[in-house]
Amino acid sequence: MMIVLGLETSCDETAASVYDGKKVLSDIVSSQTDIHNKYGGIVPELAARRHLETIVPVVHEALEGSGVTLNDIEGIAVTQGPGLIGALLVGISFAKSVSYAKKLPLIGVNHIEGHVTAILLEEEVEFPYLGLIVSGGHTSLYIVNGIGSYRHLGSTRDDAAGEALDKAGKLLGLGYPAGAIIDRLAKEADPKAIKFPRALIPGAPYDFSFSGLKTFLVNLVHREGKEFAEKNLKEIAAGYLEAVVDMLVDKTLKAARENHLGTIVLAGGVAANSRLRQKMRETAAEYGIRVAYPSTSLCTDNASMIAHLGHRYLEMGKRSGLDMNGIPDWPLPQ
Repeated sequence: MMIVLGLETSCDETAASVYDGKKVLSDIVSSQTDIHNKYGGIVPELAARRHLETIVPVVHEALEGSGVTLNDIEGIAVTQGPGLIGALLVGISFAKSVSYAKKLPLIGVNHIEGHVTAILLEEEVEFPYLGLIVSGGHTSLYIVNGIGSYRHLGSTRDDAAGEALDKAGKLLGLGYPAGAIIDRLAKEADPKAIKFPRALIPGAPYDFSFSGLKTFLVNLVHREGKEFAEKNLKEIAAGYLEAVVDMLVDKTLKAARENHLGTIVLAGGVAANSRLRQKMRETAAEYGIRVAYPSTSLCTDNASMIAHLGHRYLEMGKRSGLDMNGIPDWPLPQ
């Protein structure tokens, strides 16, 4: 089996992984949370500069942890998009350099495709299945017919679900990223104590919208005041998160039922949210629908999913040229 080095630099995680076709030999992620936290979000230029500083030591660590050397690597897989163009180009430039110097086959991988197929690293899932990709930058539903074959059903019209959680966290003074903090706070309060709206989009049954929810929170805090927000922080977190989860669960179950799909796969950073996992499982069970999701480390941005998917494409004989460029907005192949 081909040994593949995977690289991921689409946003603010510098990641490298070695995959041998059967198992992940190493998985290294260098986070930039401490850099972007004070800004309340990702600063693209800072992200790209940090990738430049860390990609070589991260790759070295991945190789050391895998027990193989660069001379043992037989293929290179790298995130080509979607993502921040400056960040993408760091990983792509490094991958092309290694590919050229070592005369190794190169493949550019779609970041979202990596997420929606990451589950296959840990368990068998029959095609077709419904994939919900939900993160700080993406909220979309796809029918996954097989590797390289996807049917888009719907996406967010405005904010992604993770973005909506982060913006709420910034407003409430919770820091960045806020998803895990809101998840923790929500467990300690009644989600019905403060009622938040759920968006309906006429004529678009599988599309999402979170901007109205965010606006409701802004108006609530401005109207009731800072003292109210601090006193009722857990209740606000619980109600806000429940609204996000309800919209995700309702649309996803509707899509699964109407398209006669027996399995739902959660993917992306927000797929690690405990309330989303719980409610999706409980609701899906009522209709006999299975819900699967990868380990937390495979939900957040990582290079193992890139190495895995790249390995599959390289085994199929697919290759990218050294003229490969980053694609900031790259839809999944239909």
